Amino acid sequence: MESLGEKPWDVVICGTGLQQSLLALALSRSKKRVLHTDPNDYYGQHEAALTLQDAESFAAKYAASTSTSSSEGGEGEEKKQSVLRNATVWKPDDAEAQGLKFPRAYSLALAPQIIHTKSKLLSSLVSSRAYRQVEFLAVGSFFVYEPAKDGSVPKLSRIPSSREDVFSSQSIPARSKRSLMKFLKFVLDFESDDQKPLWEGQADAPLADFLTAQFKLDDDLKRYVVALTLALDGKVSVASGLAAINRHLTSIGMFGPGFCAVYPKWGGLSEIAQVACRAGAVGGGIYMLDTTATMKPSVDNEKVSLQLSNDDTVEANSLITGQETTVATKVISRLVAVVKSPLKPLFQVLVEGSPPPAVAVVAVSSAPSPIYALIHSSDTGECTVGQCVIYLTTLSTVNSKHELEQALSMLVNAVEGDESASPCLYQLYYEKAFGDKASTTENLGATPNLSFPPLSATLAFEDSDLEAVKAAWGLVLGDEADEETYLVFEDREGADAEDEVYE
Repeated sequence: MESLGEKPWDVVICGTGLQQSLLALALSRSKKRVLHTDPNDYYGQHEAALTLQDAESFAAKYAASTSTSSSEGGEGEEKKQSVLRNATVWKPDDAEAQGLKFPRAYSLALAPQIIHTKSKLLSSLVSSRAYRQVEFLAVGSFFVYEPAKDGSVPKLSRIPSSREDVFSSQSIPARSKRSLMKFLKFVLDFESDDQKPLWEGQADAPLADFLTAQFKLDDDLKRYVVALTLALDGKVSVASGLAAINRHLTSIGMFGPGFCAVYPKWGGLSEIAQVACRAGAVGGGIYMLDTTATMKPSVDNEKVSLQLSNDDTVEANSLITGQETTVATKVISRLVAVVKSPLKPLFQVLVEGSPPPAVAVVAVSSAPSPIYALIHSSDTGECTVGQCVIYLTTLSTVNSKHELEQALSMLVNAVEGDESASPCLYQLYYEKAFGDKASTTENLGATPNLSFPPLSATLAFEDSDLEAVKAAWGLVLGDEADEETYLVFEDREGADAEDEVYE
């Protein structure tokens, strides 16, 4: 067998996060020599899906918050933080007796982002033929948590997010319906020359103020509209908010009636990363998990030299990595909870002909920072039948963990009426830092080294995160890069010709 270090590699990719894995997919038909490593013994890196045993190791690895200087010396130097930090796990002493199953029965996603049907990510999976290896599930209703008032009990109110929803709603007064319909009609065409003058002068103003001034929406309708943006800072601007709601509305019905987004079964973006890596392996790429790569001095200035943890030394014409530390501009806190209830009221089919939803979205709290919950049924493959996995996310503060735990109790109580009837069987808490969305590129001698930034701190996948992948593809291929062929592949020989192809 040929030694790993016998010939130089065209590229060494470190980490199997989504961006690195999509790069491997993009290079899978290029005939380039690709070595793909990951220090973990599972795929996905920051977008991995963890068994309970993996979650224990994850919490031990990222239990502390670490920071380093981003430059040598000097006043005012910026501090880099670890991307993942402050991780903990918890379960009751009698968790197994209450219903917690064996560790591999769970697949807890570190990147549980929903994907709107208009996303370029889906288009790329279709054009590259990788979509055939991913099973997508429908994202169902969006809700707002309504606290108890005037003797009532807390409840979840479904957000009317289409014309049909508005017309059929019994809780919205006729006058408010007219105002909401006027806004929905506007936002579908907000970038047209006719509509731009209405909002461009206020593009950076708060969306909530714009909704009051221009469309006379009441407080309830404003909460519904702002919740649909999935903005974690609670201060979404007019420009960003209109773009997010337009994406939501125009995605409804693209793949079928009644839903605007999908979710990959078995662990979200981790599943797409694994499918992309499999395509890279079929194309001749070599994969090495549980392997670290450390740069070492090279005798050839044209190549980078790497020492692998298995004692092999390899050389490469280019190096692609993912950032493990960043100068944080935003930090989120996430609580992943396994609860002993199917929470069936959240997964009802409301539109004839639509698939059963596997994911529901709830805006639990709006102050001081919004808390969103993505509730996943057992259909996602992330837990066993009769249970749900709930992913709660908010911007980090000193009280974030406590606030997320309170939000979890409020949510379950609103659905079940009695929190004790649906005990929490397991919790994973962690924080994730985000910095500049741009890749960093430096030359190691004559060898280019590109480092991907963490994915955007959003609940829905952002197409802007794909830009770095295309840039890395161009860097590796150089003059051979042809944009018309980027992630556009013919079926490999032996592919099932009867597989469905999305138009």
